[in-house]
Amino acid sequence: MISRPRKVRVVSGVCAVVFLSAFAAVAILLKNTPTGVFFNTSDQVAMMGIGVLLALGALWGTHPKVSADAEGIDVRNMLGTTRYPWDAVEGVSFPDGAAWARLELPDDEYVPIMAVQAMDGDRAVEAIRDLRRLHRASAHAE
Repeated sequence: MISRPRKVRVVSGVCAVVFLSAFAAVAILLKNTPTGVFFNTSDQVAMMGIGVLLALGALWGTHPKVSADAEGIDVRNMLGTTRYPWDAVEGVSFPDGAAWARLELPDDEYVPIMAVQAMDGDRAVEAIRDLRRLHRASAHAE
């Protein structure tokens, strides 16, 4: 089972295109200013570089992913991937009003699953059901 956020990917992609387009337009028009300020080619390149960096930042929202199998679950959030064996997971929940699901761990700890987001609606519900099914199956296998 693999899940990634859908709506965030669309919004991130649109934002990235807007950033690139806006900064490309500014870079092209930068040489032609009636203000008396002199801009060089390096300034145009720098503007494009800023656009690329902002676009990459916007696309960072597409990074979360969750994948699970009979042995455990891999949660990839913004800064890395962590594997949790099912026997270390107490449950999979989606608290009321939360933006994304989470893994319930021992000692009242939890790990957000940013790949399963509330704004994805039915896809999020199906992902939670799949994760819970795998978690239950692993508990019965022991």
